[in-house]
Amino acid sequence: MVTSSVRTRRDFLKLSGTAGGLGIGGSLWGAACMSTGSESTLANAREDGSIKIGVADEEPYGFTDENGTVTGQAPEVAREVLSNIGIGDVQASTVDFNSLIPALNAGEFDIVCAGMNITPMRCVQAAFSIPDYSALTAFLVPAGNPQQVHTFDDLAAKNLTVAVINDTVEQDYAQDGGVPPGNIPVFDNQNALLLAVTTGRAYCAALTDISLKWLLEQNQDAPVEVTPGFNPVINGRQVVSAGGFVFREADSDLRQTFNAQLLILRANGRWVEIASPFGFSDANLPGELTTKQLCNAG
Repeated sequence: MVTSSVRTRRDFLKLSGTAGGLGIGGSLWGAACMSTGSESTLANAREDGSIKIGVADEEPYGFTDENGTVTGQAPEVAREVLSNIGIGDVQASTVDFNSLIPALNAGEFDIVCAGMNITPMRCVQAAFSIPDYSALTAFLVPAGNPQQVHTFDDLAAKNLTVAVINDTVEQDYAQDGGVPPGNIPVFDNQNALLLAVTTGRAYCAALTDISLKWLLEQNQDAPVEVTPGFNPVINGRQVVSAGGFVFREADSDLRQTFNAQLLILRANGRWVEIASPFGFSDANLPGELTTKQLCNAG
C-alpha cells in the first residue's frame, strides 16, 4: 500500500556544525539579527515603504531577466502581497540557493522569495509562510522518449543515466529509487541539464515539471520533451512537494500579515493571474496542504 509523505524538490541545506547546534542556533541567530529598535520588521517596512527580498537564480521561480529585472513567480506574488500591505518598494538580492536562509537570518534581506520547498530541516532554521504552490516531478527526455521512462524505477530497471542539479531532491529521488550513483551526473543549472540530454551525456534530466516545461518553452528547437508529471514513490511512500516564502522566526507579525494577503490572492483568482505567465496554474495551488504537515513530514 502506498502511503503519503512529503519531501522536497531541494532538500540540500545541510547542517553546519552539529545537528543539535544548528537546531538551536538557527533560531537564536535569526533573533539576534533582528533590528534592535522597538519597531518590528513589518512596522519598519511599512514606515519606509520598502523591504528587501532574496531570490536564487532558478527559472521560473525567481530569476533576473534579460533587462536586469528580478522577476519570477515568487517575487511577483510577493510584490503583490507586499503592495497590498503598504510596502510598495521591493528590493531584491540574488544569492546561491543554499545561502538563502543563512543570508535571511543574517539580516541581508527580510523574506526569501525563491519557491523554496518546505522541509523539516528548513523549518528548524526559519519560519515558512503557508504553502504557496505544489509541484510534480518530471523528466526531460529525448523527443519521443525512446526508452519510455516515466518513473525513477524505470531508470533503475533500464540502467539509464539521469542528470540532476547538484544537491536537489531529485538527486535523492534517483538514489533512493535504485539508480546507481554513477548513473546520476550532477550539474549546476537547468541549461546544463538540457545540454546533457541533447548531447547524450545523460538519457534524461529530472526536475519539477514546472521548471522543465519552462526550460522547453525557452528552447523550442531542442529535440526534447517533458514527461507527464508524477509524485515519486520512494520506499513505498508517495512524495509530495510544496514551497513557500521564508521569514525569520522573530518576524511573526510580518509572516502572519503576508499569509493573510496570500490567502486573499488565492480566493480572488489573482494568484493564478500573477503566476500563470511563469507556467503555474490553479492545479499548482496547494489545496488543504499545511505548513505544519510539511514541517512535520518525515
